[in-house]
Amino acid sequence: VQLQASGGGLVQAGGSLRLSCAASGRTFSSYFMGWFRQALGKERDFVASIRWNGRNADYADSVKGRFTISRDNAKNTVYLQMNSLNPEDTAIYYCAARAAPYGKYDYWGQGTQVTVSS
Repeated sequence: VQLQASGGGLVQAGGSLRLSCAASGRTFSSYFMGWFRQALGKERDFVASIRWNGRNADYADSVKGRFTISRDNAKNTVYLQMNSLNPEDTAIYYCAARAAPYGKYDYWGQGTQVTVSS
């Protein structure tokens, strides 16, 4: 599986962005998908994940109520809608995929930069 993230950019605090992650491969619909982020000088942190059926999603506490993860298996794409952005959300955002319901992610995209100005 190859992952290509896009949609990052510069936005003012309070604004919104939608990230997309396009996946190659015929088995995309069976993968658990996740979004992670890494701010400058910090470790990579979990943001959100979604099961293969798109019905169950998990979020980091820091983004609950502001971010929404979704997927379109027909388009092999997972999305991250980010609302009410604040400067603390500034980071490189990565999408990832794993075949197993738990454990490490097997595949990672290249990342897309999100910068939120105050």
